[in-house]
Amino acid sequence: MPSNIIDRKIIDTLARRAAGSDTEGGNPRLKEIVHRLTHDLMVAIDDLDISMDEFWTGVAYFAAAGKSDELGLIAPGLAVEHFLDLRLDEAERLAGIGGGTQRTIEGPLYVAGAPLEKGEARLDDGSDAGEVLFMEGRVTGSDGKPVAGAIVDVWHANTKGNYSHFDPSQVPFNLRRRIETDADGIYRFRSIMPSGYGCPPGSQSRLLFESLGRHAERPAHIHFFVSAPGYRKLTTQINIDGDAYLHTDFAFGTRDGLIPNVTRVADAAEVHARGLNAPFALIGFDFALVPDVEGAVTTEINRPRAAA
Repeated sequence: MPSNIIDRKIIDTLARRAAGSDTEGGNPRLKEIVHRLTHDLMVAIDDLDISMDEFWTGVAYFAAAGKSDELGLIAPGLAVEHFLDLRLDEAERLAGIGGGTQRTIEGPLYVAGAPLEKGEARLDDGSDAGEVLFMEGRVTGSDGKPVAGAIVDVWHANTKGNYSHFDPSQVPFNLRRRIETDADGIYRFRSIMPSGYGCPPGSQSRLLFESLGRHAERPAHIHFFVSAPGYRKLTTQINIDGDAYLHTDFAFGTRDGLIPNVTRVADAAEVHARGLNAPFALIGFDFALVPDVEGAVTTEINRPRAAA
């Protein structure tokens, strides 16, 4: 069947009627969005000559992905979550806002309500015999002055690439903490070096990416929310240098400014000074927050999140 067989006026009329544009009542913003998306979908079906079998296969695919709760993997895997970050970056630039730490994707594995610690914390419960990691840094404003009382909300995977709450073998809030910076804006934590993870074998998300000729793996990384009164909330993550998937992250989360150096420490005196009997890793990373601006696009994102 040839493509472009439907008069665009017919598509315009159908999309307008589907969105309730010709009727009173309803949510005007929702009408606007549904009209545009329905119109563009119909045009794509016509332009690409998408068959009925292909269309209903797609509907079944998204139904299955929703049932297995994988849409939070598919959105970043199709670069949509990264695109939203790029768009927010540009909106801030146009509003004259800049100078802070780069943002990157939140991902689907945050859990609200992690324990709050003052200044420093230990994230792991000691059950995972991974490489010990010490990470520390300072939270400042874009002017370089320390921000005391900022909250550094941190979460990451274990050495198997699994996250507490979603992995029932881990205790609640393992590898998750909120740390309040001290008077000098300093935060510190001890944890274990995380591993990356991949979409589950046989999952709808893995099926999609492998059908596109892509892999479905993420490099090792550590997530952060950083917030303080009077500043714009930062959503970001660091990626672990040297990971095989560092620059091919299926979720498009890697940004060049978010790859800190990892220092391996094997000196016996330093190891013993940390109370350890094996080498450990050190990462230093500072976060710069940007002052909030009245009327600017918000960085407080409302989205479904797990809660313990």
